[in-house]
This record gives sequence, C-alpha cells and structure tokens, in this order.
Amino acid sequence: MIEMKSKYFSEFLGTAFLFCTVVGSGIMGQNLSSNESLTLLANTLATVFALYFLITIFGDHSSHFNPVVSMVMLVRKEISTQVCTIFIILQISGAILGVMLANYIFELDPVLFSEKPRSGTHLFVSEILATFGLLMVILLSAKEKVAVTVAAYIGAAYWFTSSTSFANPAGTIGRSFSNTFAGISTHDILHFCVAQIIGAFLALIVYRTFFESQK
Repeated sequence: MIEMKSKYFSEFLGTAFLFCTVVGSGIMGQNLSSNESLTLLANTLATVFALYFLITIFGDHSSHFNPVVSMVMLVRKEISTQVCTIFIILQISGAILGVMLANYIFELDPVLFSEKPRSGTHLFVSEILATFGLLMVILLSAKEKVAVTVAAYIGAAYWFTSSTSFANPAGTIGRSFSNTFAGISTHDILHFCVAQIIGAFLALIVYRTFFESQK
C-alpha cells in the first residue's frame, strides 16, 4: 500500500512539476524576449532538463507523467486497469495544478483559459508523429537510459514537429488553462488528444511487430 501511494504521488507531483516548467518557461521566455525563436529555445531547454531530473528521481517509483504512456503499459499488462485509471486522473490533475501555479507565480490569473489556436490536419498528423516517436523511444530504451533518451527526444521533437510535440493528453488539457506561449485553445484539445492516442498505439503495434521478440 505504501509503495502504491508513492507511485500515485510520484505521478501527481512529477506531472505538476513538468507542466509548471513547460508553461512557466514559456512565460519567462515571452517576458525576456519578443523573439519567438528564443522563447521556444528557452521553453525547450527547460523542458528537457525537467524531464531528465523528474524521470531520474521518480523512476524507481513511477514516472509516466502521461496518460498515453499509462494506457500502453496497461495493454502490456505492466499495470492494472485500476492503477491506470488512477494514474490518468492524477496526471491530469497534476498538469492542471502545475499550469495554474505557473500562471500565478508570473502574476497571471491562476485560471486563464487559452485562446491560442492549434488546429489543422497538419497539427493532427504532427501530434501522431510526436507521440509515436515518444512511445517508440520509451519502449526501445533500456530502463537506466530512459531519462536521457526521452529528454533528448522531446528536445528534438519541439523543433522538428509543427505542433511543438505536446505528445501528452494530460499536458494538453493542462496547457489550456494558460493563455500564454505554451497554451492551447480549449476547442483544439480533443483533436490533439485523439492524435496522441493514435500515435501511442501505432508505436505499440510497430514495437510488437518488429522489436518485442528481440528483447
């Protein structure tokens, strides 16, 4: 029971810190520069560092921080349906809390629903690609290297995907609570989340077809 409590709290706290970083670094970047390239660079670097330390410190407990990762682990029978459901609830709650904290510490309203549009087929495909890549990295990485490989992949995917690689339904929902650089309009949440789920399960299919028997 104590072990499960630590896993649950790790998912909540880790996801909260991750998306406080994602949104907070975007706000800081906007405050420091009107150049969107520099803002994206600041956003990328902060997110890469956060992913590395969060996966490293929480890895022995639980470090999904992402509903589609938990869903894939459920299908792989690494966690139960009950645990997966609780993880997803905690991940979404943590992401929302982290975004609200980021708003507040930068003197914005804690709840500031985003009006930033992120619509279009190209972004839908971008999120499929981003999430597919993330899950392939997770599934193919050795456990002791996953913090490095995930952080490195997301750092790259921020720049090679047109959607800047949300790749996380909890983060997508959470980021709708901030009308800042990293935000997403509430109208665009659903198609991002659908794309992310598609990408995750495509990765699982590819992994099972071509790689699983070799591990």
